Amino acid sequence: MQAYYTAQIQRRGEWWIGWIKEVSGVTCQERTREELLETLKVTLLEVLEYDSQEAVRQSEIEYEEVKIAV
Repeated sequence: MQAYYTAQIQRRGEWWIGWIKEVSGVTCQERTREELLETLKVTLLEVLEYDSQEAVRQSEIEYEEVKIAV
């Protein structure tokens, strides 16, 4: 299953900056639009993986994973 997120991007002078609206902390800056979009994707995946691993570490020995649709 593929998830979709919203990248808000803009050009500021010679740089492209952007962030993922749904995930705090995913903010990037690159020289080109294409590089920015790729960097945002890589950074988002890293943050999501870290958050997932951290949630498992903080849970008790026994836990249940339940998918919730929104």
